[in-house]
Amino acid sequence: QVQLVESGGGLVQAGGSLRLSCAASGLTFSWAAMGWFRQAPGKEREFVAAISWSASATNYADSVKNRFTISRDNAKNTAYLQMNGLKSEDTAVYYCASRLGVNGAPNYGYGVWGQGTQVTVSS
Repeated sequence: QVQLVESGGGLVQAGGSLRLSCAASGLTFSWAAMGWFRQAPGKEREFVAAISWSASATNYADSVKNRFTISRDNAKNTAYLQMNGLKSEDTAVYYCASRLGVNGAPNYGYGVWGQGTQVTVSS
């Protein structure tokens, strides 16, 4: 059974930082592209960042470029999202997701999702 578990969310002031983690089990993690998505209240879920299975490619939404960094540790079956310079508009539930059988870091087509972790940025 494939399982993704996010952690690291919380309440932070604007301008602050958080690091989210996504621990994977039940899949060959080193073969999977990993993505982070978020959903704010009343809005659709949106793509945030993705990283290829080898970490050779990354992809970011324009809204988080130069503020967020996605990474992974295949030895620990864990993906990360370092979030710096947080803004109130970053407030959302953040989800990680996995996608097998793809090269690169796509922003769609993810089949397995975590339960999400809340990030709240106070202004």
